[in-house]
Amino acid sequence: MHESASQGLKIVIVGGFGVGKTTMVRSVSEIRPLDTEATMTQVGHGIDDPTGAPDKSTTTVAFDFGRITIDDEHVLYLFGAPGQERFWFLWDRLFTGALGAIVLVDPHRISDSWYAIDRLEHQGTPFVVACNNFGGTPHTQQDVRDALDLDPRVPLVDCDARQRDSSKRVLISLVEYLYSSETPS
Repeated sequence: MHESASQGLKIVIVGGFGVGKTTMVRSVSEIRPLDTEATMTQVGHGIDDPTGAPDKSTTTVAFDFGRITIDDEHVLYLFGAPGQERFWFLWDRLFTGALGAIVLVDPHRISDSWYAIDRLEHQGTPFVVACNNFGGTPHTQQDVRDALDLDPRVPLVDCDARQRDSSKRVLISLVEYLYSSETPS
């Protein structure tokens, strides 16, 4: 780890409740991630909808934070946003100063991702979409792209947020997309 890095680059990971944002930050961070996981209680009953993730017992209540050193001068700071609607007010603040974002999608709950895409487009924050593989009935990338009404220029990648290499590929696809957007054709 390089303590002298002078250039911090911020990446935000957003998506619906229980899609794997905390898991992705944990899988790629070189430091022990800071997280704000809290035990889900009856207080959230009727406010949060755990239908899509019935076995989930904790939830992010502020954000997750991780770090990846690129080289002696550059580090990526990863911020995983909370997924429940009651915490969405934090998102616009998290987007401030972000190089780009990853929208993590559960292909079985596509509609949970619409708000994230809407907010990123509204903020003008470049993003890629990562379809987290939870198993079950497979969805083609075209099915997901169509369901999200995704601009054809926005990259859509498959991933398994639990796997470090898979999560790294998502980050690389974001960096490549950002670079290609700035490089004249």
